[in-house]
Amino acid sequence: MIFIQLTGLSGSGKSTIAHAVKVLLQERGHAVEVIDGDIYRKKLCPDLGFSKEDRNENIRRLGFVANRLAANGVISILAAINPYEEIRKELLNYGNHVKTVWINCDIKTLMERDTKQLYKKAFLPEGHPDKIYNLTGINDPFETPIEPDLVIDTHKNSESASIDMLFNFIIQTVYAS
Repeated sequence: MIFIQLTGLSGSGKSTIAHAVKVLLQERGHAVEVIDGDIYRKKLCPDLGFSKEDRNENIRRLGFVANRLAANGVISILAAINPYEEIRKELLNYGNHVKTVWINCDIKTLMERDTKQLYKKAFLPEGHPDKIYNLTGINDPFETPIEPDLVIDTHKNSESASIDMLFNFIIQTVYAS
């Protein structure tokens, strides 16, 4: 089947888009699983922190689950920040059924959305007790995907347009193979 690895900063819309696309695909009879980084990390990877090595191991584990599901006919959507090109390329080595989709959103829009107050906390002054020091894209690296199969700019497109873009990409990819 197909394994979509979404990548993008916190708040860009990965989970929102993935879960909405899941519903649309299920309505058409497809088996679909969203491997939501926020949810799966708590159960599969509670032993990992936020170093580069731990972030890569987190994605490696989640990617393994997504790939096993895809091998068994389930459309798998991995919705995680997935900040490093090296691990994204590693997942691509599973085969041509793995696709990379960059959920791109500019920092200004992310700061306006900031539902988890992460950006607010990342921009607090040094030494502030609530300051976050490892927010991807702010004070921790995010490597722009080099050759994504699809880019969805959520700061330019509506939520429904973004959902449609991913849905149509998956349908076209599934029926092309």
